[in-house]
Amino acid sequence: MRDPVVPAAPAVDGAALQPPEAVRIGIVSISDRASSGVYEDKGLPALQDWLRSALINPIEFQPRLIPDERALIAQTLRELVDESGCHLVLTTGGTGPAIRDVTPEATMDVADRVMPGFGEQMRQISLRFVPTAILSRQVAVIRGRALIINLPGQPKAIAETLAGHEAASGIFAAVPYCIDLIGGPYLETRDAICAAFRPKTAQRPKRPG
Repeated sequence: MRDPVVPAAPAVDGAALQPPEAVRIGIVSISDRASSGVYEDKGLPALQDWLRSALINPIEFQPRLIPDERALIAQTLRELVDESGCHLVLTTGGTGPAIRDVTPEATMDVADRVMPGFGEQMRQISLRFVPTAILSRQVAVIRGRALIINLPGQPKAIAETLAGHEAASGIFAAVPYCIDLIGGPYLETRDAICAAFRPKTAQRPKRPG
């Protein structure tokens, strides 16, 4: 028996599509030494570069560079979500087992709901490269209508975690649909960098090119 013939998707006129929705993204680099000027912070530029390459949407960044202080981290996350109206907040740094690594605890302090799958997948991705990935304690949570995700501290690890590799899907592929579900803007990605996954019923026509 032959497989049924699936008709090709109709061509989409780019001019007929609505412009991509704007998104406000908080990016937080957490480091005692970088925040005090001992060395240059590389986390914020790495996050901005990757997000600009992956997203078609216009992005308004809300950057913060702060020390490893639990109360301050939690205060910053609350401010980015509750006052600045960020739809997505990405942190970098402070997720290991060292005494001053308190980013996961501060993130849990502001959580309405926990999204454990993100942390599980981040560790699976990193374990392909270094055995010490099991020491990482990244978490992801929802606060209001925003998704907050802890990322590693190194630019290379940030890109690997977000984009993934041949053996493991990156976490960012699931971010757009998660933000759909909590009432945020429709995020559109460049497939060459990161192909967002949505159920067919949640997909909008793709932009040509």
